[in-house]
Amino acid sequence: MAAAVSAGRAAAHGHGDSGGGRGGGFLGPRVPAEVEAMARALQDMGKEIFRRLLRVTVNALEGKDCKESVKLIAESTNLSEEQLAFLISGMYTLLREALRLPLPTFKQEVFKEDLKELRIPEDFIVDFSSIVFGNRRPTSEGTALIQGSMLPSVQDFKWRVDVAISTSSLARALQPSILMMLKLSDGTAHRFEVPVAKFQELRYNVALILKEMNDLEKRSVLKIQD
Repeated sequence: MAAAVSAGRAAAHGHGDSGGGRGGGFLGPRVPAEVEAMARALQDMGKEIFRRLLRVTVNALEGKDCKESVKLIAESTNLSEEQLAFLISGMYTLLREALRLPLPTFKQEVFKEDLKELRIPEDFIVDFSSIVFGNRRPTSEGTALIQGSMLPSVQDFKWRVDVAISTSSLARALQPSILMMLKLSDGTAHRFEVPVAKFQELRYNVALILKEMNDLEKRSVLKIQD
């Protein structure tokens, strides 16, 4: 199944531009190319085939082997291997990103609006929504698998300013720098030195991210709670 997802991403990039389309919803600032390719293909797809592909995708999210299911779909439809690859890859990416978000803060209405912007048919939006918000949501094991693919988070952050009085090449340097230490949720710690110019760049980018988070919160996709 992982091979199909990877192949789907490559095929999707071959069908459109390399950077994905306009985003801003739960999929991030740019919609992944495989999701855009999948959404275009769904506009001419029958409900029965869509639901078979959706079942395969949910099984894949739960860590099940889906090779035989994909093979059966390929044999009983006129879809090529390339079409199946980017359809399943797009569904997988869409559901994975949605299932990563906590239900108390992720609004079903906003999820549906995001799918409408992708021009996904209304009947299919209902099916996607029933998986993310209803009783068809993947098992706890599958959700844990999705959550486990996320990067470790920052648990502790320490810093101090250091001034180099001299270096091997200069007798008198007096150059300030910032020493930082990050402790991550996986137990690792990282220590590094940041020049003032790079620290200013970091400060700017953090401010930019906070602004984008604020804009996202105003759209009611996520509401950051204390």
